[in-house]
Parts: sequence; C-alpha cells; structure tokens
Amino acid sequence: MVKPREQWGSRAGFIMAAAGSAVGLGNIWKYPHMAGQHGGGAFTVVYLICILFVGLPILMAEISIGRRTQLNPVGAFKALSNNSSWKFVGLLGVASAFTILSFYSVVGGWTLKYTMLALTGAFNDFAVGDSAAQAFNAFVTNPISPVLWHLVFMGLCVLIINQGVKAGIERWSKILMPVLLGILLLLVVRGVTLEGAGEGLRFLFWPKWGDLDASAVVLALGHSFFTISLGMGTMITYGSYLSRDSDLLQSALWIIFIDTAIALLAGVAIFTAVFALGQNPAEGPGLIFVVLPSLFPQMPGGAIFAVMFFGLLFVAALTSAISILEVVTAYFIDEKGWSRSKATYTFGGVIAFIGVLASLSNGSFNLLAPFTELTFMDLLDKVSSKYMLPLGGMLTAFFVLLRWGIVRFTEEIKAGARWFEVNRWTVTTIFTIAGTVVAYIFVRELIALFG
Repeated sequence: MVKPREQWGSRAGFIMAAAGSAVGLGNIWKYPHMAGQHGGGAFTVVYLICILFVGLPILMAEISIGRRTQLNPVGAFKALSNNSSWKFVGLLGVASAFTILSFYSVVGGWTLKYTMLALTGAFNDFAVGDSAAQAFNAFVTNPISPVLWHLVFMGLCVLIINQGVKAGIERWSKILMPVLLGILLLLVVRGVTLEGAGEGLRFLFWPKWGDLDASAVVLALGHSFFTISLGMGTMITYGSYLSRDSDLLQSALWIIFIDTAIALLAGVAIFTAVFALGQNPAEGPGLIFVVLPSLFPQMPGGAIFAVMFFGLLFVAALTSAISILEVVTAYFIDEKGWSRSKATYTFGGVIAFIGVLASLSNGSFNLLAPFTELTFMDLLDKVSSKYMLPLGGMLTAFFVLLRWGIVRFTEEIKAGARWFEVNRWTVTTIFTIAGTVVAYIFVRELIALFG
C-alpha cells in the first residue's frame, strides 16, 4: 500500500514555510553587503526588476510543477516529460540544494556562535580598533570551533526535518517567521531613530548608476534566484505538499512580497546604523560579522539589539536550511523508497561532513590551495549561486515553454485560483523573456569563466 503524501495543514502554513525558505541569509547577510558594494539604490532597483520579471514566473512554474505531480524535483520532471532527459533538470535542483547546504550550514553555525557572543556581552570587547575583525578571522580559521557550531546547526535542521511536513517544517515556520519579522521591525525602528540615519536610507534607496556594472547585474540576478530558493528544487518540493484548491498565484505573490520586504527592511536596519556611526557601507561580507559587532557597543541599548540582530540572522538561516534539506530528503523518500528518518539522518550526515571540509578550508586545510585562490567553501558558493541556480531556473522556464506547455501550465495555475485570468500569449511572452534573460547572463558568465 502506497503511503499518502504529506500535505500542508493550511495555505498560511505553506506561505510561512515557503517564505521561511526564501527569507534567509541571502536577505540579511548577502543583500546588504552586495548593495553596499554596488551603488546601494541602483543595485536595489535591478534586484527588484529581476525578482518581478524573472523570479516570479519561475517561482510560479516550480510551485505548479510540484503540485501537479505531488513529487520531488526529479520525479516531477520525469512524470511531466515522460521520463525524458528533462528529468536531469530535477536532478540539478537536488544537486544544487546539496551543494548550497554544505556551505550554508557553516554560515548558519557562525550566526549561532555570534548570537551566543551577543548574549554573553562579548561584543563590548569589539568597540576598539580592529578587534572585531581579528576575532572573526580567528574564529573562522579555527579548526574546531566553527566546525562544532556548524554541526549543532545541522543537528537542529535534521531534528526538524525528521518530524515531517506538518509537525516539523510547517509548525516551526509558523513559530519562527513571526519571531523573525518582529525582531526585524524593532531593529528598523532602532535604526531610523539614530542620528544620521537619513544618510543610510538615501544610500539604500537613491540609485548611484555609476557604481553599477555588468557584474553587478549578474549578481542581482543570481541573488534573486538564491533569495527565493529558485533552481534548487525547494519550491517544487514544497509545492508537492499543496492541495488542488490552493491559489498558487496568490501564494507566490505573498512569498515574493514577504521575501522582498524583509530584504529591504534588513537593509534599512543595517545601513541606518552603519551611516549613523560613520562606518563604510562597502565592507563586503564582513559588514555583518565585523562592522556590526563593533557598532552595537556604541549604540544606546546596543547589547539588547545585538542579541536581537544575530538571533534574527540565526532564525533566517534555520528556516532556509530546513527547506534545502527537505529537497534532498524528499528525493530519497520518493525515488528510493527510503523512510523519512533514514533519508534525513543519512544525508544530513553527509552534508554535515562536506560542511566540515568547507569550514576547514577557511583555515590551513584547503583542498583547493594547489589549484586556485578560492577556498573550498567559496567554490561551493560560487558554483551554486552563479551557475547551478541560474541554469536550473533557465531550464525550468524553457521546460514550461517547450515540453510541459503553456496550456497545461495555465490550467494548473487556474486550479484553485480565485482571481486568475490571463492571456496565454502574455504568459508565453513572460516566460520567454525570463528564460532568455537568464540564458544571456548565464552564457556571459561561462564566457568570462573560460575566456
């Protein structure tokens, strides 16, 4: 007897879980430092365009493919393409999820460590000189401490995923997402009330087009995929737990709205503090783990806000990480007939092991040292965000256009829709634009890589 597929308890539960997947380190860690390095508002405008015209249609495609088939990414493409070569698009999604979580969980461990530092008041030692930078460098290059925090983080992911869809993912998303939003709003209020915060707002929302180049556009596109969890099979997997009466378009718009709003709010919270205290907004990845820990001790009530901020960062990382692990877990449950516990513990363990290697590569143990300046962790990040995710999204768009068909896609969207009525030629045009834009930028990246 085939066991009935698990389903979300409610549409709100799905939106919270999917938004939790989309809202992660990409919003709060990656977006601010990328905006800081590429013209602030100019980068934000390009990012929003990518989200709306490329991210939304591909998000709709992934959710609808999942709900239509009630299968993991590989099984879904296999079912809709009559077991043709399109199934490798699903396999690419599973591989992308596996690759991303292998380094993402390391950074998740960093957020947990820094939350503990904030709770113990250790940031008070970072207010002078470059002590924050020295402390962060000493931590990430240590062969033991970041590995242990990474394993703790992965252990939490495994425990939640092992509980299943309703009792695990949906239940914890309903708890964690409101907590995340509440903390972020308090941080925004604190930021905008600081003297000099207006400069941060102008930087974030006033475009400086001279600071925007072609590489920044590629970053914005890649980030739009990373932040909505596109191209890694997450939304196909989450969509497969939806019932037929769910309104997919409305749900997708809510996911996009929540994800984008939190990215912008995080930018407001961070840049108002950075400018109010006279720091450089273009500090790169160190903005979160170096600049902010040195700023909090200088702020009234900074100790409390430090705990809140890194707690926020940890929650965002956790909600995304559990969605990524679910992609790999669902594949082995559906395709290999494994139990949820076997799939979760086995591949949670494998990913944790690769994460250990990624963490160690930041110190003296870097497997790639003889071949490139990139660390193993940097390589995992670059390959997944610059190549695997855009390629998966591009192929998904072309799959809807060339194999599944716009007619069947629109029929799937209309099932459960309460206010959806659109011309098929419009849908065709949108998907053609989305697929072509991603293809163009993806080819440019390949030319730059091998040129």
